[in-house]
Amino acid sequence: MDMAPNIYRGNYLLALLPPFLLIVFSICSIFTNGINLGVDFEGGTLVTLQMRDSIDAEWLRSQLSSEGFVNPQVNIFPTTYGYKAEVEFSQVDEIKKAEMLKAEFQTLLPEVSALEVRYLSTGENGQEYHQKREQLYSIAKEMASLVGIEEPLERKNLNELNNIFSSSYSLLYKNYEQKIANAISKYVSYNTISVQTVSPALSAQFIEKAGHVVLFSAILSTLFVFFVFRTFVPSVAVLIGAFSDVIIALGAMSFFGIPLTLASFAALIMLVGYSLDTDVLLTMRMLKREGDPREKAFDAMKTGIMMSVTAIVAFSTLFALAYFTRISTYYEISSVVICGLVGDIFATWGINAVILLKYLIKEGR
Repeated sequence: MDMAPNIYRGNYLLALLPPFLLIVFSICSIFTNGINLGVDFEGGTLVTLQMRDSIDAEWLRSQLSSEGFVNPQVNIFPTTYGYKAEVEFSQVDEIKKAEMLKAEFQTLLPEVSALEVRYLSTGENGQEYHQKREQLYSIAKEMASLVGIEEPLERKNLNELNNIFSSSYSLLYKNYEQKIANAISKYVSYNTISVQTVSPALSAQFIEKAGHVVLFSAILSTLFVFFVFRTFVPSVAVLIGAFSDVIIALGAMSFFGIPLTLASFAALIMLVGYSLDTDVLLTMRMLKREGDPREKAFDAMKTGIMMSVTAIVAFSTLFALAYFTRISTYYEISSVVICGLVGDIFATWGINAVILLKYLIKEGR
């Protein structure tokens, strides 16, 4: 690295070109291909099979499609104990309908309960009570019909109605998972099977919580950066570098088809922290040390790239482990972090460093 030329000598603004092109490519990929949401964020059912012998993934996908499942995703890979299959099913209309009915029922039930108490004790709001009670029973009847229960519910009290609704809801999921297991059993001989279903409501909750984490992290990062440097341009440069890292990582996820799951989302949050680390390293050296700004930037780059290369090697080991073991969590974390670390090299030393150089030279420092 000591023999490498100082890229900040001469027209250092040219260093902006590679990260700019990379960010444009990432944004185009995101808008063109979108982000592949995993079961955690999109909802659906993930079936994991441990098998003695391998099977053809495309053949199994075709057979399951003939059973009425829409576009199932099948992955087969070897493990230490044989072969492992992961079959992912998207949400079906019955599940989406059940989630909608559950939301309506849970919203209306306490309201009807309060109206019932008032009506029976004082006789008030009789029309509103009967109207909403009829609406509540209609929702419960529709849920029960989804699992083939056609018994009359009009004479049930609210506690009984709630129990019937909850039982119907649970039975719907149980029947759907059993339907999937039965279909797979027709074509696959396996040792163990695991069925995991994430409802649309739970996936929506994951997305909401993830949004809160991102917002909270952004606010804390902004406050930290402005508190440390207390200067507008350097602080903004640090935040631009961190934001660019995330954009590049998301673009890589879109281009390579890496799904957005809880694991890959955690990797993105990890990248924000790492990006702030390298950006703060650069900014501290540029602002606090004496000397030529171009030399200070190049000296910081040598240290920062060594840090990034070390981290890339470490996560490449995890990626190799994921390749041989086919553990999806390892794959998602390592691949996202590696792409983000490569992007961090371009963003920090091609964007943040150039902004700081321009600022210091303009200030005559």
